This record gives sequence, C-alpha cells and structure tokens, in this order.
Amino acid sequence: MEADTARADTVDRMVHAWQARFTLSLSPAALALAYADWAMHLANAPGKQTALVEKAMRKWLRFAIYASRALADPCCKACIEPLPQDRRFAAEEWQRPPFNLIQQAFLLTQQWWYNATTGIRGVSRRNEEIVEFASRQLLDMVAPSNLPFLNPEILAVTQRDGGQNFARGWINLVEDWERAIAGKKPVGTETFEVGRHVGVTPGRVVYRNELIELIQYAPTTPAVRPEPVLIVPAWIMKYYILDLSPNNSLVRHLVDSGFTVFMISWRNPMPAQRDFAMDDYRRLGIGAALEAIAAICPDARVHACGYCLGGTLLAIAAAKLARDGDTRLASATLLAAQTDFTEAGELTLFTNDSQIAYLEDTMWEQGFLDTRQMAGAFQLLRSNDLVWSQMVKEYLKGERTPMIDLMAWNADATRMPYRMHSEYLRRFFLDNELAQGGYQVDGRPIALTDIRAPLFVVATQTDHVAPWRSVYKIHLLTDTALTFVLTSGGHNAGIVSEPGRANRSYQMSEHDPAGRYIDPASWTAATPLREGSWWSEWVPWLGRHSGAPIAPPAMGAPDYPPLEPAPGTYVLEP
Repeated sequence: MEADTARADTVDRMVHAWQARFTLSLSPAALALAYADWAMHLANAPGKQTALVEKAMRKWLRFAIYASRALADPCCKACIEPLPQDRRFAAEEWQRPPFNLIQQAFLLTQQWWYNATTGIRGVSRRNEEIVEFASRQLLDMVAPSNLPFLNPEILAVTQRDGGQNFARGWINLVEDWERAIAGKKPVGTETFEVGRHVGVTPGRVVYRNELIELIQYAPTTPAVRPEPVLIVPAWIMKYYILDLSPNNSLVRHLVDSGFTVFMISWRNPMPAQRDFAMDDYRRLGIGAALEAIAAICPDARVHACGYCLGGTLLAIAAAKLARDGDTRLASATLLAAQTDFTEAGELTLFTNDSQIAYLEDTMWEQGFLDTRQMAGAFQLLRSNDLVWSQMVKEYLKGERTPMIDLMAWNADATRMPYRMHSEYLRRFFLDNELAQGGYQVDGRPIALTDIRAPLFVVATQTDHVAPWRSVYKIHLLTDTALTFVLTSGGHNAGIVSEPGRANRSYQMSEHDPAGRYIDPASWTAATPLREGSWWSEWVPWLGRHSGAPIAPPAMGAPDYPPLEPAPGTYVLEP
C-alpha cells in the first residue's frame, strides 16, 4: 500500500516538474482557484456588476469629452494620469494625437480592470491579489507601448533609421536567444569579470567548508577597530554585490574606514547539495565564520551585517546566541531583511500551499531551484521595467542597454537547494514562524526579543523583494536599541549607495526600547529627510559601538591559514 502511494506521488511530482517548464514554475491550480473564487463571487454580486457597468460608462464618457477637447487643444489636461512609477507614456510623443488618445484609453481600461478584480465581497484577500496581479500582467503584455504600430517612439526611430532598428533588434534577439540556450551570460557581462573588474578588494580566503568560503580583507589603515565586521550576504545572490567596482564597494568603504572585514562567499549549490537545510546555512555559514574569526581575532566581539536573506539568517543566529548566553555579537546590521513576513509584498502571491507544493516538485526533480526560475519570479514583480521596456528598447528600437556592474552582477545568478528553499517558503512566508516565536534551533524555540546587541536596520523605499513596511515590523519584535534607516532606491541600488552618488536621500531615527511604538506612516511623516548616503551614518554608528583602534590582526591564524587570494573559487563556480 505504501509502495503504491509512493509510486503515485512520484508520478505526480514528475508531471508537475514537466509542466513547470512551460508555466515559469507557477502553479496552474493556484491561478485557476483564484480566478474561480473571483468569478463565482462576481457572478453572485449584481450590485458590483452594476457598479462596473456604471464605471465603464463614466470612463468612456470622460474619454469622449477628453477626445473632443484634445482635437482642439492637444495640450489639454489628461482625463487620467499614470501611476507615479509608470513611465511608459512619459515621452512627449505620447502627448500628441492620436497617441494621446491611445494611451488614455489604455489607462482607463487598466483602471477599470483594477476595479473589476478588487473590492468583491467574499473573495479571499490572497485570491484577490493573485487575480489583480495576473490581470495586470496580461494587460501590461498588450499595452500600446509594447506594440510597434501604436508606440510613437518606435515609429519615430523606424522613420529615422529607415527600418534598420528592426534589423538590429532581430540581431539582438538572436544573440540573446543563442546565449540563453548555451547558458551564457548576457552581452556585455564579460567586461565585468569577478576578480578583475568587480570583487577586487584585496583579501584572502582563510576558511572553506562544503558551503562557504570566508574572505578576510587586507587592512588599508595603520590601525583598525578591535571589533571585526562579518558580512553575511544572501545565498540567493553572489557576495560581490557588496564589493562591486572600487568606487561603490561597501567592503572597500569599511576597510578604508578602519575596520577588519570578513565576508561569507556562499557555494552555488548543485544536486549534491539538495538536502542542505536552513539550519545548515546557519551552522556551516555564520556559525563556522564566527569560529574562524574568533581564532583570527581572539577575544574580539563581532559587528555582524546581513543582507536580504542573509539578514534573516543573521537575525536567527543572533537570537540563538542570545538565548544561549553567547555575547560574541557587538552589534547586528540588517540590510533589506525581513523578520516578519505578513506583509512581504507581491512575493507572497507565489507562496500559497498550491504554489509551494508545485515548486517543491520542480526542485525535487532538479535538486535545486534553477537560476532562470528564480530570475523569472523577480522579473514578474517589475515586468514593465525588467521585461517589456527592455524588449521594446533592445528588440524594437534596436538599442542595446549599456552594461553596468550592478546589471552584470544581477545576471550572475545562483541556485537554491531543494530542502532549504522549501523550508524557507513554508516556515517563513507561509507560517511566519520567526515572528510568531515558533522557529526552533537545536530543538528549542528562539525569540528576537532575546537579542540585546544594538541593531542597525536599513530598508529601501521601492523594494519589491523586502517591502520597507515589512522590514519596519522588526520594531514590534525586538527589545533592544534600534536605529532604523529608510533610504531611496530599490532592493539592490538602495543598498549599494556610496557617498557622493547623486539623487540619494534617507530618513533615520533611533528607537529606545523603553519608548512607544510609532507606525510606519507616522514615522515617515515625522522623520526628516536627509540628503546623501546611509553609508555615512552607518560607519560612525559602528564606531560608537567599537573600541579604540589597535594594530590590524594577521591574515588568518594557525588553524585558519590563508588559502588563496580573494575572490576565492566558490564565487566563480557557474
């Protein structure tokens, strides 16, 4: 009986894994259930139906009035404005007839569909969000900005170039397709080679296990703070985003500011690492790194810094150390890292039971979540910026987007082990165990309220991966001194925000654990805006929690001899 059940389960998993190749690893059942919930409730809501008909009539009346005015005065006020983040129709060409009418009709249609997919009594919140998101993706796909005969910018380029833009676009498309089939990186990434152009801050690998390499960076100042900095990047990305070009390297900035810096470089998992669990990342990652640092910098407390998923792991490790009375952490810095996942943004649309089970079957066959599957999910969150606008520019206008270091890093994707990613989705996104006190380490629960080390928490304004209001929830979960920073930019560009970079700003406040809670809206209204980079606040903050400078430690230790120069070997593995 058990053998029959196991065989049936295996067949189901194989079928789902095969289907996932054509569905971008999205569960058809989850989408169908969401649309069924929406459609049945809408069919049984005559009042909502009537309201939608009335809205449609009012919108088309507004459009007719606008069209009649625009014929006499093309500069007349639009009947609907795009959302602030929607830049598809910002060019001057879209304000001239007939293209002003085309874009206004589309925006009104888009608004009507938003009204049609939301606000229906009885539809579950998650299903409503899925339907609204999926419908928006379909509308964005057929937006006039994506169609060459309706986009005045494309028509202008075509007229100027005599149609050669389509020839260039075809060449770009074929080149990208060939590279994708061959598993090569995008055009231009070869000018940002790790160890030669990016990730070049001098250092040595001083420790290696089956999961990490630990890099110790060479000092650039005659004296350093006694407390070293350990940086824990997310294994969803390669570490050198924090050591990009010399001008925007956070590592170099810290080293030049008089800190000894250690960096974890995660291994890119293959099928052999399929059973690595979340606790293996804590134990073999942060735990092993702290042991190595203790040997290299005896008796020194550590400033730990975690980015994205690495920050979530650092919060877990810090809570575990606090629970066990271990005081090795002098401070903890969390960069765009969530500890409560109840408001984790549109990523939660991909984390219901149906979707996770479907994704688990995909990973079960491969042993990991593939880089293209991971990238596809994040691109969907910003499809206008990351998919459609790029396709229009490169394939219809025939213009290559110049490669920069951050884009090259973004193309250097990593995989997720089957077991770890399954645990992450279920225990954090689905069950929210860390925030609710149910997450266990070594068989016992941990609580973020046990952390006594001061916290420095950074969130970014336009983050689609870790929305800043979700990051802000750490105020409700900790009882220690907390400095919170909200900086301009997104998940990556907001963190890689070196001093001197134009158009950068942030808000910052210090929260006393004995003080009262301030909600996010009130916090933003009351906290003054400051120009510049948050890096300029973090380094002095670290200094205030550090001792007087001392001579730099040696590179490595007897039990942790330097193995090879940075960036090491793990970061170079495909």
